[in-house]
Amino acid sequence: MKNGLAERTVLLRIHGRVQGVAFRASMQREARALGLAGWARNRADGTVEACVAGANADVERMLDWVRSGPAMARVERVVCAPSEPPMHRGPFEILPNA
Repeated sequence: MKNGLAERTVLLRIHGRVQGVAFRASMQREARALGLAGWARNRADGTVEACVAGANADVERMLDWVRSGPAMARVERVVCAPSEPPMHRGPFEILPNA
């Protein structure tokens, strides 16, 4: 726990129309506004993969946002699994495509 708040890390795979619609940049803005660490990247299969770490309540807020995404996105499905915290604990970043 940090500052008395439960910490949580999740690994996400976001399916749908999520590439070419500013999903990662919008997600980065949302995550940074919530004070979350982690990263997002496009995958070759057309999904966006992301690791999100921070206070449980803030991670939940991010998950709520991810289920809709930015205006041009069409999220069809979000697969969420517990994960180890990211190696980089600084501000949320966008990684190169995988």
